[in-house]
Parts: sequence; C-alpha cells; structure tokens
Amino acid sequence: MKEKRPDPDQLLKAVSKELKQEGRGRLKIFLGAYAGVGKTYAMLQAARQQLEKGLKVAIGIIETHDREETERLLEGFRQLPLRSIPFQGRVIQDFDLDAALSSGANLVLVDELPHANPVGSRHAKRWGDVEELLAAGIDVYTTLNIQHLESVADIASGIIGTPVRETVPDSVFDDAVEVVLVDLPPDDLLARLDAGKVYVPVAIEHARQNFFRKGNLISLREIALRRVADRVDADVMSYRVSNCIETVWPTRERLMVCVSAAKTQERLIAEGTRLAQRLQAECLVVHVQEPNDSDDAECVRYLALQAEERKAEFINIPGDDVAEALLECARTRNVTRLVLGHGTHPWNHPWRRKLSERIARANPELGIVLVGVKPPPRKERHPSRAAWLDLHWGSLALATGGCALTTLIALWLVHYFDPPNLVALFVLNVVVISLRLGRVAAIWSALLSVASFDFFFIPPLLSFAMSDTQYLFSFALILVVAWVTSAVGSRLRADARIARAGERREAAVARVARDLSGAHNSEQIVAICRETIAPLFEAKVALILPDSTDRLFPPKEGEFADLSVAQWTYDHAQRAGLGTSILSAAKALYLPLKAPIRCRGVLAIQPQHQTSLDRSDDNRLLEACCSSIALALERIHFAGIAQETLVRMEGERMRNSLLSAVSHDLRTPLTAIRGLAETLEVTDLPQNERTEVASAIRHQAEDLQQLVTNLLDLARMQSAGVRLNKQWHPLDEIVGSALSRLGPALAKREVRTELPIDLPLLEVDASLFERVLINLLDNALKYTPPEAKIVIGAKAVGPSMYCFVEDNGPGLPAGDPEQLFKPFVRGKKESAISGVGLGLALCRSIIGAHRGTIRAEPAQPAGTRFEIRVPLGSPPGIEKEDAA
Repeated sequence: MKEKRPDPDQLLKAVSKELKQEGRGRLKIFLGAYAGVGKTYAMLQAARQQLEKGLKVAIGIIETHDREETERLLEGFRQLPLRSIPFQGRVIQDFDLDAALSSGANLVLVDELPHANPVGSRHAKRWGDVEELLAAGIDVYTTLNIQHLESVADIASGIIGTPVRETVPDSVFDDAVEVVLVDLPPDDLLARLDAGKVYVPVAIEHARQNFFRKGNLISLREIALRRVADRVDADVMSYRVSNCIETVWPTRERLMVCVSAAKTQERLIAEGTRLAQRLQAECLVVHVQEPNDSDDAECVRYLALQAEERKAEFINIPGDDVAEALLECARTRNVTRLVLGHGTHPWNHPWRRKLSERIARANPELGIVLVGVKPPPRKERHPSRAAWLDLHWGSLALATGGCALTTLIALWLVHYFDPPNLVALFVLNVVVISLRLGRVAAIWSALLSVASFDFFFIPPLLSFAMSDTQYLFSFALILVVAWVTSAVGSRLRADARIARAGERREAAVARVARDLSGAHNSEQIVAICRETIAPLFEAKVALILPDSTDRLFPPKEGEFADLSVAQWTYDHAQRAGLGTSILSAAKALYLPLKAPIRCRGVLAIQPQHQTSLDRSDDNRLLEACCSSIALALERIHFAGIAQETLVRMEGERMRNSLLSAVSHDLRTPLTAIRGLAETLEVTDLPQNERTEVASAIRHQAEDLQQLVTNLLDLARMQSAGVRLNKQWHPLDEIVGSALSRLGPALAKREVRTELPIDLPLLEVDASLFERVLINLLDNALKYTPPEAKIVIGAKAVGPSMYCFVEDNGPGLPAGDPEQLFKPFVRGKKESAISGVGLGLALCRSIIGAHRGTIRAEPAQPAGTRFEIRVPLGSPPGIEKEDAA
C-alpha cells in the first residue's frame, strides 16, 4: 500500500497564506444581509470582550445612526479624534487614518468597510485605510453588508433595483481571519423598522417601499448565507490540508463525474451535471490519463468542452491506478459523491474487481452513483491497433541487432563459460531493450534470445531441438523478465514524460508571469505575447483589446483575427472558434482574458499545426497564460486609474488652494482700495491726508498687481516654459534695480549689500533675475519684524556665481525647507500676511531655466538665508577705468 502524504501544492499554498499573514493585523468582518440586523452592535459587544481582557481597543469611527442602544455601548471605549474635511461649503467628520496608526491601539474598530472617503484622502475607499492598518500590524473589526461585496454587487443591484456604487474587493473578504454572520429574519427586521429602531420615523415608509421589501430581504439573506457557506467550506478544506486529514468531510455536496476517453461519456456528464443542479452542488468532471493509455486526445478535448458548456470544471489528472487517482482527487477536493458509468469498461480482466467495487472498498463513506452508459465501440476504444501494439519497425530492427550482437559475444564467451551461465547475458540484453525500446521490442528480443540460445548453445547445436526440458524454464524466465521490465520501463517513461510536461508547463507559466510582471503598458504585453507565448505554442498570437466603449479594435499584428468572433468572445466571456462548439468554422481559437473584476480582452491564437493544441496539457498551459495576461492588463488598467486619480486629486488640491488663497488676497486689496476711494469721494480731506490715501491706494494696487503678475507668470512658465533673453549684465546693476523697485517698502528697513567690486559679468535675463531678487526681498519684508536687517551679497566661486538674500528674523518654519518652493505652500499656513505662496515657486522656475539652483537654509546665528547658484560661463572682461 502506498504511503498517504499530503498534497505538496496544497501545503505550499497554506504555508504561503500563513507567511503572508505573518506580521499583519487580523481582520474580523461582521457581515449582514442588509442594514439594521445589528452588525455594529455585535461588533461593539465583541470589542468589549477584548477590552475586558486587557487589550488596547480604540474606536476609529462608528456610525450609530442615532440608535440609543448602540450609543450606550460606546461608553468606556477610547474614541480616536475624527478628521475635519471641508466639503461643498461645509465641514464633515471622517475617519483619521494617521490618528489610528499613531494611537498605539492593538485593535481598532472601523465601521462601514465599503464607505467612500472624501476627495483628497489617502485611499479612495475605507477598506484601503483598513488594509494599511492591517499592514501596520493592527487588528481591525469592521462591518459589511453583503450587497457591497464586489462579486455580489451586480446581482444585488438587479434585486434591489438601484446600482451599488460602494464595493469591497472579494480578496479583502477572503483574506479576513474571521467572518461573523449577523443574521435576522426578514419579518423581525421589518418589525424593528416599524418600531423606529433602524431609521427615523419619517424615512420608514420610503424604506419599506424601496430597499426593505420582503422579497429583497429574502434574496439578500440567501446570498449572504451562501457566501458565508462558501467561505466556511474553503476553511474546512484548508484545515484538512494543513492537518493531513484524508477522510472526506461532507460539509457540502460536491459531485465528481468520472469519465473515460470516449464520446459516449457525454451522457454521463449530462446526467452528473443534472444531478448536481438538483442537489445544488458543485460538479467536477475528472479523467485519469494512464501511462499506457491510448485514449484519443480529440475525445478528451471533446469531453472538456462538454463539461465547460454545462458549467462544470474539467480536470485531466495523470495516474497509474484509476481508482487510486480518483480517490486522491476526491479527498483533495472534498468530494461527497462519485458518478461512475456502469458498463463503461466491459473489457476489464475477469480477475480484477470493477472500478466501483475498488473505490467502495477503499472508501466506504464515499457515495457512488452508477449511471448506465453504452460502452464505446471497439474501434473507438482502440483507435489504432498499430498504436496499441507499439509497432515500430526501427525499434524491432534495433532489437534484432542487439540480439545478434549478444549472440556473437556469447559465441566468444562459450569457450570460457558453460552455456547455462550465458543465459544472464541474454537476460541483460532483454532488460536493456525493454527499458529503452518498449514492450513489443522487448518481447521480440526475448523470442530472438530464446531462439538464438537454443540454436547456438543447446545440444544438439545448430538445431531447435532440445535435449533437456529444463531449458524450457530458462526460456519462460526470459519471457517473464522481458514482460515485467518492459512494463516497468513503460511506466517510468510515462512518469518521466508527465514530469517533463509538468516542468515545462510550470517553467513556461513562470517565464510568462515574470515577463508580464515588468510590463507597464499594453504595448509591452502585446510584445510578450508575440515573443514568448507564440513560440511556446508554435502558433500566431494576437492580443485584441477593447476601447473605452467596450468595442474591440483590430490589433496591429494579427491579420488572421476575426473581430466579430473576438467581440462575441469578449461580450460573453466564453471561448469560441477553432476546436470549440461555438463559431467552430473560425480558423483561430479565441480565449477571453477574464480578470477578477471583468474581462480585459481576447487572445486569438492560430496554431501552425492542426493538432498543436489538442493536448490537455497545452490547454491548461494556455489557460494559465491567459490568466496571467488578464491579471497584467487589469494591473495596468488600475495603475492608470490610480495615476489619473492622483493627478486629478493634485489638480483639485491646487485648485482649492488657488481659490482659497487668491479669493482672500484679491479681496483684501480690493476692499481696501474701495474703502479708500469712497473716503476720497464723500469727505473733504486736507491735501496731506488725500496724498496719504492716494499713496495707500497705490500701495494696495501694487500688491494686487504683484499677485496677478506672479499668477500669470507661473502659469505661463508651466505651460509654455521659460523663455530667456540672456545678456551679459553686471550683478550690481540688477541688485540696484530691484532695490529701487522696492524703494518705498525698504525705506524704513536696514538693507546692506555685500558685492565685491571685481564680480564678473553674469549672463542672465535681467528682468527675470530682477524678479527673483524682488520676490526674495519681498519675502524678507513680510516675514521679518521692522527692526530686522536684510543683506544682499554675492561671490564668484569656481565656475559658479553665488548670490544670497539673508535676514536675521525669526528663521524658517519647522519642516523641510524644500516644501517652501512648491506652489501655494506658505511658511505659516494660518498667517494674516498677504500672499498665496507663489513667489518662491516662481523663483525656482526662473533659476532652473538659467540652469541654476536656489535653496533655503537657516542663517547664523539666526534668521533665513536664500542662496542662488548660477553658472558663470565665459564672461567677457571688464575694462578698468584709468585713474584721473
């Protein structure tokens, strides 16, 4: 009896899942079929048990919906502060992810998992916040209604009559450590609704007429129960694998239809799938490929298509013993019943038990259903007698040559050994030929060996007569050895062939997955299909992708592809074309690229040889490649959406910052100008006061002009780039011009220049460089007290000119100084000082256009220093004036 060991693939899958969970927090989902069943209440009760055990529990966000019993349960819990977000003229409170991450809590309660976060949040949906908490090692309790599960949303939308927009990926649900179903019968829920325990009284009648209709509730409850049952079934299988439990646990009906390679087995598949539908059970169709099986690959493919049409999974597994292979598959998939064809194998040997009897004796707890099936015709069972005999003239010729060589060696050795000792030499020849050339060649070699030994070495020599009947035993032994070793050799070759095919399939899938993982756009995926997948299957391959309207557009390289067939495949998510029962006249096979969310395209493959895709191994490999391509396309799709979302969010943030800042800084000078102008109109002021008012108006207008100029300049530079009119200028002239422009503002401030007399000329755009200095000086005026000093200096060091503006004011704000050079970023966000945070961003754009740099750093011993570095180039010499 073979040693029963757990499936290594299943164990590897379980270990990988445990390693993935290691270091992560544990997610517990309280699932409900509909609102009002008490999910939040049950979650708070479970959290209180953890709190009483000494665990650090914090409430991230809880939606009580003004239910008194739920609000009472909040007492005693630490509630994290919520985040205030301005939205459409009002402030809303939402979950603060950063507060939860820094709270030090072991368990955080986050209500309503599918909730959509406000624009500008780190994650678009609340489940993204939960994923980050789990990645940080924090346990999370959360709630979820079944209609928000991604795989159920479309079905639920059809039931309740409204689209479900907020969804949670099934992977989040499947990765949860525990799912608790909070159930309440529809009649009890409707009673709670009428009592005002679900919604406020004014909303009860509207809810009853829409979502809370009894038919809706019953359907959603069934979906929730089935989804939880699927999860429990997966947990049972995982437990059996991890604990090496071979006994089938019939927790859920699962049928396995066992077929042989004959088209008459179609009736067996039909009966099995009908039985599965009546039992509401999952159905598998299994075929065992024996090492010496001569079954036609065309029949296996035909049965696979029949199973696929009936929504059953087809599995082709290799095995030496059919009963043992079927039992192993049944244990792995937790099958409860086998469906076998009665009369399928009438040619079985009389001394061997029937397949159903062997399975029943090996596992009496497994149910067996026998279905009468007409046995296949003899010509179908043996499609080629030449193939069954393995008749290969080349092998027979080699076997004949081997026997002739063995005979010659024996004729030489007979002078040194007795004839009986030479039997071992002929046996060795038979063993080698049986292992290398197969059963027929081995039997032929055994017959020739017996004839040669009898003719050349058994008295009377050169005759087939036999003087001693004991040699008959030797002849029989040689024939038995030939038969046994050829059978063993055939099985070893079959096992090696299966192992090579498996290794080839795994290596090919790994290579395709590796190449696809590095793809960043659909063009790279098309290239991978052309360069990797096409040679693998010796076929032409075309990747056909949809546009924004879900219409497939013709590929650049794939003239053989029929778009009408590809569109049908895409719309129905079913394979079609060559070798299928749908649009079989097509010259290519069309496979849908089904990703977890939706179909992402179609792969068209046209084999160069008619039989190149007949083997089941090739079909499984092709399906694996299609899955990898679909996942890569979906990854690229969502990466593009994420990039667009980031750009849109950044644009929204910039727009809000611009509107917020500009509205304030435009309104302030305009209000001042209007007020001063009204003063001049309605009052009779003395001339000196009128002059002061006019000066104030001019000052406010200049501030307004500076703001608008900065906005327009920055917009122009970002859209069309900075256009420079570079000329050679002395730096002291540019500094002097900037100081004169700010003369009135600098009149009451102490400003000192430190410009060496031998500074070389500088090749810059004088007006733009002057703008940089004006902005830096204006920045110093705004953010330093009146008594602060301002210094402008420069020096030439090597190939660069360094220019600085320095003050001894309060210094830089806390944080990264580089942030000050971003648009709409100010040193003091709540400052009453006018400005929108564009000056330094404009300075960096101008200096960058001059191939220079600008940076901010603390001055010594106090204050702020802005340093500009620009390349000197090859300045012309300055003629020195002769002394008078």
